[in-house]
Amino acid sequence: MNAPRPVHYLLVAVVQDQDLDAATRALKEIGAPVTYLSSAGGFLGRRNMTLLIGLPQEKELEALVALQETCKRRIEYMTLPLEGALTPMPAPVPVTVGGAIVFALPVDRFEQF
Repeated sequence: MNAPRPVHYLLVAVVQDQDLDAATRALKEIGAPVTYLSSAGGFLGRRNMTLLIGLPQEKELEALVALQETCKRRIEYMTLPLEGALTPMPAPVPVTVGGAIVFALPVDRFEQF
């Protein structure tokens, strides 16, 4: 027997700081309340934002589309020392950053005061 699907979800989305305004605006337009926390990425150590989005099951796909449209991937260049060189010359290396990482967590109980 299948368990009933939860009625509410908590989306936890990690986005780049520069995408915060567009993402929160798009989420508010669909009626999804958003709380955000400052965070930092582990790979580049750049500032990110972690969005906490509580929403009913029927808004989940709409919220994911809003995040996909507003959180774009970009190519940035990091400078790394060139291995084997006689003098440490930095070499630019392209790195893809941005987009959004989203976790959808089922919520058994939701109350709003």
